Amino acid sequence: MSEANELVSVNLKMLINLSKPAATLNLFRSRIRAQQSGGYVSRTKGRGMEFDEVRPYQPGDDIRSIDWRVTARTGKAHTKLFREERERPVFISVDYRASMQFATRGVFKSVQAAKLAGLLAWVAQRHSDRIGGQIFTDHSCTELKPQNGKRAVLHFFNALIQQQPEQAALDFEQVMRRLSQHVKPGSLVYIISDFRGLNKAAEHYLAKLARHCEVIMILVYDPLESQLPAKGRYRFTDNNRDIVVDTSDKHRVLSYQENFQQHCEALQQLANKLNIRYLPCASNDDPVQILR
Repeated sequence: MSEANELVSVNLKMLINLSKPAATLNLFRSRIRAQQSGGYVSRTKGRGMEFDEVRPYQPGDDIRSIDWRVTARTGKAHTKLFREERERPVFISVDYRASMQFATRGVFKSVQAAKLAGLLAWVAQRHSDRIGGQIFTDHSCTELKPQNGKRAVLHFFNALIQQQPEQAALDFEQVMRRLSQHVKPGSLVYIISDFRGLNKAAEHYLAKLARHCEVIMILVYDPLESQLPAKGRYRFTDNNRDIVVDTSDKHRVLSYQENFQQHCEALQQLANKLNIRYLPCASNDDPVQILR
């Protein structure tokens, strides 16, 4: 596939080649609830595990974990903390709706979303985590059960490049409801989208997810969505409809920019409220640097 085509569509070679830059990245992780053994590191107390740090004793701490040397030196009880390796499912939701098939700079928003998803899948595989996902369009939604190994990564990649059969029309609320139903408690969940159609009902399902999982929202946008170009008349088309925008109209330009800013602020406020992470990523950004 030509380099030009890779600006607007995704192919398997592109996703496989992300394994090398992914080696420089680490997944976000802080709240591990899964109980299986594996290659994921979380803070927990116990014996026979890797030592992490010492902190002052707190009521409820196992007295077997008291560090008697530090206690004797300081005169105050201190407890040893250990780390235990655990795995958990990593679930990556990718937005392929019509609004993502767009860009004025860099690559299509859908291609950027696929690159971000590919990098995250490779990092999860390196941590021996189980990889699953969700790919949704305006008329289809496919969930992949988390599985281990490179085969799971390739299964996810094939879903990213395959045309999904059209079903009934779907809105963002329905997609988030399906996501909350398929993701198991303790999962690490990435939602890569432009978040068009986010409403109170969709926020309800995000809140439900955040109660039992660690959630990261990644906003993918084109620079034109944040700021219109300099004065002039610009024609846009989706092959069905045309629209001409006159950027000499200062009121219209200011209103346009305020709408995008309000969208970003709403996502940040929602992330703060639900204690989840939020990352913006433009279509001309380096996805490796964004995740780093």
